[in-house]
Amino acid sequence: QVQLVESGGGLVQAGGSLRLSCAASGRTSSRYVMGWFRQRPGMEREFVASVSWSGGSTYVADSVKGRFTISGIDAKNTLYLQMNSLKPEDTAVYYCAAGSGFHTWDYWGQGTQVTVSS
Repeated sequence: QVQLVESGGGLVQAGGSLRLSCAASGRTSSRYVMGWFRQRPGMEREFVASVSWSGGSTYVADSVKGRFTISGIDAKNTLYLQMNSLKPEDTAVYYCAAGSGFHTWDYWGQGTQVTVSS
């Protein structure tokens, strides 16, 4: 089992920045892929960004490309999502996930709320 705990969410004005963290513990593996997803009010959960454990391969959704940056796992087994130039439409619950492939997500965190005011 892998445990994922997100933090760093909060309330920010449009144009501002936040950095989300995801602490991974348990049976982690360098073969895992890590990712961020979000669920906006009234919408399905959607992909935001993903990265291989080493950080060598990354994918970012078009809706956040150029504004959000995903890191590889650091020595503390923590994943980050740097979010800049935030927009009200970025308001969502953000989830961290881990999986055995870029399309296979096996573990999820509990989510952290991000609210962007206009």
